[in-house]
Amino acid sequence: MVAMMNRVPEDGVPGDSDPGETAEWLDALDSTLQHCGAERARFLLEQLEAHARELGIERGTPAYSAYRNTLSVEQQGAYPGDLELEERITSLLRWNALAMVVRANHAYGDLGGHIASYASAAEIFEVGFQHFFRGDSGGARRDADLVFFQPHSAPGIYARAFLEGRLSEAQLASYRQEVDGGGLCSYPHPWLMPEFWQFPTGSMGIGPLNAVYQARFMRYLQHRGLAETAQRHVWGVFGDGEMDEPESIAGLTLAAREQLDNLTFIVNCNLQRLDGPVRGNGQIIQELEALFSGAGWNVIKVLWGSEWDALFARDTEHVLLRQLAATPDGQFQTLGANDGAYNLEHFFNQQPALQKLVEHMSSAEINALKRGGHDFRKLYAAFAAARACKGRPTVILAKTKKGFGMSAAGESRMTAHQAKKLDVQALLAFRDRFHLPLSDAQVEALEFYRPAEDSREMRYLRERRAALGGTLPIRRAQAPTIPVPSLQTMGGFAVQAEGKEMSTTMAAVRMLAAWLKAPQLGARVVPIVADEARTFGMASLFRQIGIYSPHGQRYEPEDASSLLSYKEARDGQLLEEGITEAGAISSWVAAATSYAVHGEPMLPVYIYYSMFGFQRVGDLIWAAADQRARGLLLGATAGRTTLGGEGLQHQDGSSLVMASMVPNCRAWEPCFAGELAVILEHASRRMLVEQVDEFHYVAVMNESYPHPSLPQALHADVLRGMYRLGEPRVGQVRLLGSGAILREVMAAAELLAQDWGIDSEVFSVTSFSELAREARDVQRASRLGADQLSHVQRCLAGRAPVIAATDYVRAWPQLIAEYVPAPYVTLGTDGFGRSDTRQQLRRFFEVDRFSVVLASVHSLVMNGELDKAVLAEALERYPAAAGQAPWYS
Repeated sequence: MVAMMNRVPEDGVPGDSDPGETAEWLDALDSTLQHCGAERARFLLEQLEAHARELGIERGTPAYSAYRNTLSVEQQGAYPGDLELEERITSLLRWNALAMVVRANHAYGDLGGHIASYASAAEIFEVGFQHFFRGDSGGARRDADLVFFQPHSAPGIYARAFLEGRLSEAQLASYRQEVDGGGLCSYPHPWLMPEFWQFPTGSMGIGPLNAVYQARFMRYLQHRGLAETAQRHVWGVFGDGEMDEPESIAGLTLAAREQLDNLTFIVNCNLQRLDGPVRGNGQIIQELEALFSGAGWNVIKVLWGSEWDALFARDTEHVLLRQLAATPDGQFQTLGANDGAYNLEHFFNQQPALQKLVEHMSSAEINALKRGGHDFRKLYAAFAAARACKGRPTVILAKTKKGFGMSAAGESRMTAHQAKKLDVQALLAFRDRFHLPLSDAQVEALEFYRPAEDSREMRYLRERRAALGGTLPIRRAQAPTIPVPSLQTMGGFAVQAEGKEMSTTMAAVRMLAAWLKAPQLGARVVPIVADEARTFGMASLFRQIGIYSPHGQRYEPEDASSLLSYKEARDGQLLEEGITEAGAISSWVAAATSYAVHGEPMLPVYIYYSMFGFQRVGDLIWAAADQRARGLLLGATAGRTTLGGEGLQHQDGSSLVMASMVPNCRAWEPCFAGELAVILEHASRRMLVEQVDEFHYVAVMNESYPHPSLPQALHADVLRGMYRLGEPRVGQVRLLGSGAILREVMAAAELLAQDWGIDSEVFSVTSFSELAREARDVQRASRLGADQLSHVQRCLAGRAPVIAATDYVRAWPQLIAEYVPAPYVTLGTDGFGRSDTRQQLRRFFEVDRFSVVLASVHSLVMNGELDKAVLAEALERYPAAAGQAPWYS
């Protein structure tokens, strides 16, 4: 590299008291770089910075580099592809993507869709598709890359699949029209297109976080000897505005800490979000460079196209760099929306030195200066450098224009994101801009274009993908079945509990331990905790299976002499994620989708404070559902009254309701260990043997009490969602209880009989959502002419009142309200939690035994079966249950 001489102007840099001395220091650095190389120059800079800190000199330099490309022209290398053909193919993709969206909106007007985002990212995607994204046509998945696609660019991915013959013209014509079958979904959705999309990215921020943990899980599989993933790479194309989502940056330090050099982010920096600039008064690219470099990532900026190279070479006094550094993104957006003449006047002619730099250039040549994200050569060099980087992840910050090529309809304009329809003149201008082989009539008709099969474009397209292993995105759900231990093997102690005292959390951990010892299943169990393994009685797993760390354990733990000592290992099995529920659930998603992503079925078991599940990371759980995750979520310390003393922010009264809203999530609330064992055995068999695309949320509690045995005859009804306790009888009232409150309901039945001579039937409800799901199906079938009864109707036939009490908000038992033919009353823990004892909390929320008795007596009075005087007497006998303040106070 040639040293840059005379870099400092005569009047110096503002604030420079000795420009001559500054020039000497800079020339010395240039000389070191020229004669000794970049590594030596970097070492000297690090030593100077360290010495400055020792001298107490505060660092005043910015945490980002100059506003120019990271890679020099000399580092760029030759382009390995056919540029002419690749540009032509990209132009065809642009047109087909645009035609697909515009046709749908001309026809229906309200389907939506996005044009401008793909227009800005087309070159980014094509460099990846033509040279880097390795495919999976063979199905081995050993070398195939994982790609997280920017969701608003989905039309461009469909357009490419159309050229490849994977999607038909009829499917493109049915964009966002899925109900009648054959249409294409709006964004990447594995649930809706299960053989096409791998990862859902439509909810901003989830893609970047999931990408980090997928890259991490590939290392986990490799280090544990379960799969060969060393050659696989994770690529994620995301938007600059998306980086404002907390989830987008939540995994950055983990990726650097664990040296995930199998991970590359490409941030499409078109400087715009939906309404306007990402940073109108600042520079998002410089901000992101500081963020990623501070987190330990390798940062590569691709800001300017090849047309700028000569300008930067002539800019020996850095006037251009200083002007670029002083221009906020809002101004870049205005410059990008206007032509060369405007840019000449409002940017280059603002300073005499800058004006001199471009005095040989016409307005047309100024107009042809592209941003780096639209330059194949610059992008290829960045991708190659990212792939070659070892020891840390890489982010490529590619500067683009939103709506690139849509000059007549929104290039770099505030409204670019909303562009869904173009008039004929705008379409013709688009055709001319990209030299598309379309007649005026074809343009006006928005015809899709696909070259002949033997054309140079199609041959090149096929050859490049064949060289990279096949097409993508592609999702394969084929995976081997994994046998699971019998119910007796993993839960015999629970179904034959015979009154033993335990908590359901303890029972769950004991069953987990049995799974870990199972011959074929054990190695595939992935226990996951955020930071509460000791709380949940899982400390014994530290030594038994080890805590995963790619670095092993480089220290002697303080408790090394303990049987429960903290043990980190490179082949550790337990994922201890620290205080990050978003990170822990992302690890769970990576394991829960391993059957499709890697062809390796796993059984992830994430156990956590139930309050910190659906409420905190509900969007990530929805993404898991979309991705057809298979795994177990254990909501520990479940219920609003079981976690005595903790109060408002830790007590959970809503997670089961939220779980019930996720279509492929099965939600359970067992009270007894036998119920839990039946549920867990059923869940593992469904997911690993039957390979059903569902996951199970099971609420488990920290309260210890005696557990009865569970007869075999009741197992089927446990899985249906409800079974009768004791012998069949005709009761004046039916009592339903679940989880922590079932024992209060059982005690209430005794009080009703002893104090009031009222017979009752008691049912344990293991899942109101399963009951509602089946009742809903039966109701629909009945509406269509079938004659059948639901489990709710069979169990609760007749008009005897039904009282349902749970440790959750009343919406949970109310899921079955419309299917119960009798008067139906629900008791629950609506409102905010409190710090107190379990007994006091249950009295406060009116879900204790006395409240159940009062509700039963009141229902019988309202049903005309008891006199009102009985209710008055009951209120007098149970004063502690009456007169509480309203729950919302």
